[in-house]
Parts: sequence; structure tokens; C-alpha cells
Amino acid sequence: MSWLIYALLGAFFAAVTAILAKIGIKDVDSNLATAIRSIVIVIFAWAIVFFQGTYKDISFLSKFSLTFLILSGIATGISWLFYFKALQMGNASQVSPIDKLSLVITIFLAFLILKEKVTLGVIVGALLMSVGAILVTFK
Repeated sequence: MSWLIYALLGAFFAAVTAILAKIGIKDVDSNLATAIRSIVIVIFAWAIVFFQGTYKDISFLSKFSLTFLILSGIATGISWLFYFKALQMGNASQVSPIDKLSLVITIFLAFLILKEKVTLGVIVGALLMSVGAILVTFK
């Protein structure tokens, strides 16, 4: 399977996640909801790692990679806490587009930090995504 198929599947399940979370978060503290979701993800991810046998590779991780994976996990946790609070307070159809502005921020940070190439098409696309998110959110 190509990266595009995986990306589309990821987008689909992110959308399903927002809908299921909005339904499940009713009358539940958003931090508790995030913690429950996180436990499920940890169990699910480790089950896959053990099923595939890749848990053996953990000893080969460099300190550099481990540090950045830990930092990424912290950033993910913070993101989820804010996302669930926003989802609890707002409509899924409004919160999700704003959350997806992370795409535009990622493009900017990839250019700034990773030195990825940014073309005019990428800039126009990022601007259109931003305008689209704002239009959908504040219809």
C-alpha cells in the first residue's frame, strides 16, 4: 500500500475519532476522557508491537530517537487534552476544522525546522486550508 492510502485511512479514522469522542465525552470530564482514550491507545499499540515481534527492536533505539519520540508523545498528550476540552465545549464540525489547522502549522514548521521545500503551490494550498477551516468553523 502506498503512503497516500495510509494517509487517507488515517484521515478517515481521525474523523471517526472526533465523532465517537464527541458522543462519548457527554457528561465526562475532558481530562478523564483523554486518559481513558490514552490507555486504550497504549494497549492497542503495544498489542500490535508484540504481535509483529518488533518489541525486540527497542534496545536498538538511539537516545536521540528516544528523546524525540518522548517529546512527540508529550506534545500529543497536550494536543489531546486541548482537543478534548474544545470538543466538549464546541461542535465537532467546528472544533475539527480548527484542529486541522495543524496541517498548516506542520507545513510551516517543516519548512523552518526540517528545511523542507515549500513551493508556491504549497503556500497557496496552506492558505486555502486555512480559509476553508475558518469558513467551515464560523459558517
